Amino acid sequence: MESQTLYRTGLTGEAIASELLALPATKATRSRATPTSETRVVQRVLIGAALAYFALLVLTPLIVVFYQALRKGLEFYMIALSDSDTLSAIRLTLIVAAVAVPLNLVFGVAAAWSISKFDFRGKSVLVSLIDLPFAVSPVIAGLIYVLIFGLQGWLGPWLAAHDIKVIFALPGLLLATIFVTVPFVARGLIPLMEAQGKAEEEAALVLGASGWQTFWRVTLPNIKWGIIYGVILCNARAMGEFGAVSVVSGHIRGATNTMPLQVEILYNEYNYVAAFAVASLLALLALVTLAVKTAVEWRSAQGAPQ
Repeated sequence: MESQTLYRTGLTGEAIASELLALPATKATRSRATPTSETRVVQRVLIGAALAYFALLVLTPLIVVFYQALRKGLEFYMIALSDSDTLSAIRLTLIVAAVAVPLNLVFGVAAAWSISKFDFRGKSVLVSLIDLPFAVSPVIAGLIYVLIFGLQGWLGPWLAAHDIKVIFALPGLLLATIFVTVPFVARGLIPLMEAQGKAEEEAALVLGASGWQTFWRVTLPNIKWGIIYGVILCNARAMGEFGAVSVVSGHIRGATNTMPLQVEILYNEYNYVAAFAVASLLALLALVTLAVKTAVEWRSAQGAPQ
């Protein structure tokens, strides 16, 4: 073979590499240049297995939810959604998301900016704390708030003496939801801002821009797609959270039940049509979130102006 001949001639490594690159590509080398060496049959089997897995675990349950919700017709579906307790659950879910998402947005941007642009003691500790909600079970998080703010908790007697309700009330729902959704914005921005570096901000400061001007005119335009992506994920988790919210809500009808909790109550009461109707509304919100997320990813991949 050509490569063996080159080795026998005593050429150096660089010369051998140059000669090999100059050789005409054979059928074998052309086949090795492809991204994968699997045959079409193997590729089709892998793709088919992935699609079957997706259809079984994701698509089928989604279809069942909408089928069960509309099984008795659109009229029963609308009646189920117009129930006073269900409307209260929908309204409470939107309120919780509307408060938790902006707070986590502000915290996430501030934390990502601090971690990616500055060096300080305790930086690794802050990163670990941001990741903490991913490691802690939501049920445990809710229980911690009960132990702190509950009637028998550390601050319970003082809160009761001042007629302040945290557990089994809206503040408890907000605390639990904020805890489980803290990482999404920050974790989406930290690698993005670290990859962008500090050069543009430093140039703006050298040119006389203030800190706020640098943030609004340099940093924010560069990270806007990352912010949108993190907000979408944060909002989806806030609306669908069950574990932590279930512990601190008390399951009070018309007062502390969010949509996931309302689905559980209706299903336990064998009111399947109403339960699946509320579940289908949650599924619709999830599909809208997925569509927005896909659009953001596509727009970002197209190289939209930052």
